[in-house]
Amino acid sequence: MARMSRKRGSAARDAQAGFGRDSAESGIRGGNVSDRGGRKAEGDKRIELAEQMLDEYRRVEVDMSSPAVLASPEKMRALGRRYAELGRVARVYGAFLAARADLDEAREIVGLGGEDAELFRPEIPGLEEAFAQAESALKDALIPRDPDDARDAIVEVKAGAGGEESALFAGDLLRMYQRYAEAKGWITQILGSMPSELGGYKDVQMAVRLRHAPEDPADGVWAHLKYEAGVHRVQRIPVTESQGRIHTSAAGVLVFAEVDDPGEVEIADADIRVDVFRSSGPGGQSVNTTDSAVRITHIPTGLVVSCQDEKSQIKNRESAMRVLRARLRQIQLERQAEENAAMRRSQVRTVDRSERIRTYNFPENRVSDHRTGYKAHNLDQVLAGDLEPLIDSARRMDEAERIAAAEG
Repeated sequence: MARMSRKRGSAARDAQAGFGRDSAESGIRGGNVSDRGGRKAEGDKRIELAEQMLDEYRRVEVDMSSPAVLASPEKMRALGRRYAELGRVARVYGAFLAARADLDEAREIVGLGGEDAELFRPEIPGLEEAFAQAESALKDALIPRDPDDARDAIVEVKAGAGGEESALFAGDLLRMYQRYAEAKGWITQILGSMPSELGGYKDVQMAVRLRHAPEDPADGVWAHLKYEAGVHRVQRIPVTESQGRIHTSAAGVLVFAEVDDPGEVEIADADIRVDVFRSSGPGGQSVNTTDSAVRITHIPTGLVVSCQDEKSQIKNRESAMRVLRARLRQIQLERQAEENAAMRRSQVRTVDRSERIRTYNFPENRVSDHRTGYKAHNLDQVLAGDLEPLIDSARRMDEAERIAAAEG
């Protein structure tokens, strides 16, 4: 039995090792990992797909070392995202092949009979369970993923129905996302804002990014914050309410995947109109007395982006263009998704920005997600940045829908 355990440990190590770029002797990178565990089963579509992704994984790894890619941070980021996505599949596939090899070997020994067969027979149930788990993990890993998961994001919060109270709530949502990002170790930057008289926001845009590219795309900013897009409703007594009555108001949250390479979204100079004006928000004398604020109008779509939070007109223009590119890219994706059912399965069902997704009930200290049915009486903690349970519930729902779609 000790002999079998040693073989099992060796197989697992061989399968899991060498996914780094310096592990040239890895079974997967060496091209022989698909031989481990016997001949590939005829007609197994999952294994075929895994092999295709493994081939792409090797190609991407080579491409990432090419001078052209090393000289282009944008290309490196794009390839890095794909490399991380494929690497996850490769690791799971390696574990699957190792589990299959161990089970095949044990069955072969038992089938030969003799003393070894009696030693290894008790191992079979455990190996079968390990293989079933590895097979299930591979099935999940091959489900179509959102290709943007590893991207950074731009979050825009807009006051809706409710006047000043809605603007105050928009400010609460902004701070909630800032605290959530801080807890995750992410970096935030206000790109533009329109403050309200009582300290809220009529409109505010914030960039959220990782400090380093994620090893797993599921750890990306977009992979988490994309589920926040939609209408957020609040029920509470406004500060402007003199009779203690509970009011209902709302704010809209837009989330866009950040565009790394400006070339991803081509914007012709003739398609935009740039207006400069004096900043109206806080920020010091130089902000409020010079034409540093920038408003960019994309003429073909009518999209308008304003940024005024920086003292420099150039920086405000750069911020406005970042937001505009992200918005235009989202429009392009939505159009493609309408035409391509396969792509639609990889997109998030909550992309409908008019959908009411959540209610924040202050009198009951309750938060309710209308998509997933999640409810909790910890509203104070949620507004302090404890968003993970809510986001996890949306991710699980999305995962279940994609599994169902993949199974047909």
